[in-house]
Amino acid sequence: MDRTTGTKANPDRGDRTARSAHAVGLHEWLARRAARTPDRPALSCDDTRWTFGQLQQRIERLSAVLAAGGVEAGMRVGYLGFNDPMLVAAMFATSRLGAIFVPLNFRLSGPELAYIIGDAGIHTLIADEAHVAVIDGVRDKLACARFIHRGAGAPLWEAADALMAQALAAPKAAPASADDVAVIMYTSGTTGHPKGAMLTHGIFWADNLNEILTYDIVSTDVTLNFAPMFHVGGLLCSSLSTVMAGGHLVLQRGFDAGEVLEALVRHRVTATFGVPAMLLFISQHPDFAHADLSSLRFFAVGGAPMPEPLLRLYAERGIPVIQGYGLTETAAMVTALSSDRAAEKLGSCGTTPLLTEIKIIDVAGQTITTPGAAGEVCVRGANVIHGYWNLPQASADAFTSDGWFRTGDVGYCDEEGFLYICDRLKDLVITGGENVYPAEVESVLYDHPDIAEVAVIGAPDERWGEHVVAVVALRPGRTMTLEGLQAFAETRLARYKLPRELRLVDALPRNPTGKVLKGKLREPVSSAVD
Repeated sequence: MDRTTGTKANPDRGDRTARSAHAVGLHEWLARRAARTPDRPALSCDDTRWTFGQLQQRIERLSAVLAAGGVEAGMRVGYLGFNDPMLVAAMFATSRLGAIFVPLNFRLSGPELAYIIGDAGIHTLIADEAHVAVIDGVRDKLACARFIHRGAGAPLWEAADALMAQALAAPKAAPASADDVAVIMYTSGTTGHPKGAMLTHGIFWADNLNEILTYDIVSTDVTLNFAPMFHVGGLLCSSLSTVMAGGHLVLQRGFDAGEVLEALVRHRVTATFGVPAMLLFISQHPDFAHADLSSLRFFAVGGAPMPEPLLRLYAERGIPVIQGYGLTETAAMVTALSSDRAAEKLGSCGTTPLLTEIKIIDVAGQTITTPGAAGEVCVRGANVIHGYWNLPQASADAFTSDGWFRTGDVGYCDEEGFLYICDRLKDLVITGGENVYPAEVESVLYDHPDIAEVAVIGAPDERWGEHVVAVVALRPGRTMTLEGLQAFAETRLARYKLPRELRLVDALPRNPTGKVLKGKLREPVSSAVD
């Protein structure tokens, strides 16, 4: 493993690069798109609106700034900040130099960021105004050669505005092969340190094609992105594929349900992406009932199981919801379920796109072919990573002996090949020898009129090994007992699946992408109702 690029050395790389440089490079397809439709709107955020031509000009200007500071092919450029046009420009500018882009999670603490910055070996770090202070607090622990402020500048930071105003000649674009790493995307790190998933140029190309062909994305689409772009969902799901197709990408700096509804109406948005929690919060906003959302062709959702009651609510509003399943390691997309089959395939996350395959394996690693039989979901395709940055053993452990990526998710396929995710292997609750999949129980409990949010976990049990725990955030002014919750669910769940413990909380802890932090929920709490 070459620690400069994180990829395996290849003696014939030069020949392959020459053949494929004009096919898959992030910077190359964007430049071609800009040359083809320079005057079409490409990117908007707040009062900023760039055409494709203007976006390309800023990419070339920023690549000159980075090159002047010493960034070369294989080096890493980090970005810490909210969703912003500069983040997009920085990614393509970094790619243009043959360097590797590292988007950083702005919710992390200084020491957590310092670990990732050190692990990635970031040469140049760009940060917005809101996140300069956290970096300054750990600057003595960082080996970065350069610190660039996203705007007008700050003490000890160079100002991007002033740097890009200089008349620097744009360097010649570096060639990129499909196997060259374009982005290192760090996983959420629920156990131990986060791992850097290496996303190549070929992976971005494949994911864009998968989305364009699956969602029928076209140049007239307007996609709203409010999911954080340090995460694969925000960076990729409908976003870059819209740009590749020549559509208009509208960014919001963060998620706010009211602002999302306002943007959907104002921009006549045709496509957007969120996690189920975001759809829940949008549906609970008072403006949801009367907002004109008729322009929406689809609302893509992923990152967690979609509760059936929430799916029905959006269907009643006439809003098509495409449910999907994916991971950081698969550049988001593994499967998708179109809205026209959602009612028929309740609970499914769909089938694979054209460039991706799945299979189910048992504990011995053997392929399961029986419909309905659950096992670990494995993925293979052009959108799957080759490994993790500087972690050869973790990279090897992530794959089966025949090259399939092991997701760690439990699922099964029906007779038509539609995938159903039961749960994470680590979240499975085993009570009295019976397997309980929390997602199934959560979907039933979400139908309770007093529940705003719910998560199901397991807790140690002297008699049964584990018992089912429902962690519930109630709607304002509501109350609940364990007995009442059990009575509500007992007609739809087997008795061993019923909650044996109820914990009431103000809100479920979530990470920045909206996923429930079940590890935190497993910590003892005082508000348990037995």
